[in-house]
Amino acid sequence: MTSAPDPAIARVPDAPGAAGSPGAADTPGAADMPGAADMPGAADALAEPSADAGRPERCFVDLHCHTARSFDSLSDPAKVVARAAERGITHLAITDHDRIDGALEARERAPEEIRVIVGEEVRSLDGDIVAIWIEEPIPPGLPAEETIARIHSQGGLAGIPHPFDRFRGSAAKDGTQRLERIVPLVDYVEAFNARVPFGDANERASLFAYEHGLPGVAVSDAHTLMEVGIAYAVLPGPIASPADLRAGLQTVVGGTGDALIRQRASLLVRGFMPIAKAVQRARGNARRGPAPGSAR
Repeated sequence: MTSAPDPAIARVPDAPGAAGSPGAADTPGAADMPGAADMPGAADALAEPSADAGRPERCFVDLHCHTARSFDSLSDPAKVVARAAERGITHLAITDHDRIDGALEARERAPEEIRVIVGEEVRSLDGDIVAIWIEEPIPPGLPAEETIARIHSQGGLAGIPHPFDRFRGSAAKDGTQRLERIVPLVDYVEAFNARVPFGDANERASLFAYEHGLPGVAVSDAHTLMEVGIAYAVLPGPIASPADLRAGLQTVVGGTGDALIRQRASLLVRGFMPIAKAVQRARGNARRGPAPGSAR
């Protein structure tokens, strides 16, 4: 692409940079991905990774993105996918809060060059859990262990979003006890979330992934069109199934290296969220589910 840098993006000074990534003019690229150890997680029910020759050898994957079906976003699902495709993202997980209808709509309306993965950001009793590659919604308000079990029962992957962000429903918001309890059950952690505004939350998340041998990804957590695809992981392809994604995540165990493209959304963009929430409340689309830890 040859577009100018997006003014909504605040660049992280230490973000890796190399040629070859999507939107090369407005995002850093990715170098060869580091090797990794075996990845934890139950994969017995999943098929072997596919060999779809029509898919790219390198995939540009954003595993956390919202649409207007979330209580805090006004982004049309079709426009979200179109923007991701424009920026060169090849795989986009739509993870609206506690629902999947926006993801299903986005998948139906996606252009051929991008694969939409149906996901959900589920508010469990122990903090938010991201479900990836599911077909049925996971209800909010369950213990984290049951939430993760329901994700895996559909053949999906379970991730921990923004684990140390104290301003959101994060698993380690009030300490690491809950987070440590679910580590053996999850498939990856967000080592970098573009919506973490400041502080060391992303650094702690990356260190946590490294210390626990977990795959660590970078995600946009986009709530506006300006944020879509500003942070992502570069994974080996093809990725056409949960098993493919699980295999690809093995290359980012520890959440380090040039395979993670890290850029932050600006505080100006984050300022739109109160407006989005107010509009959604007026539409009757308020936050679902209990506050994390409310039943413990």
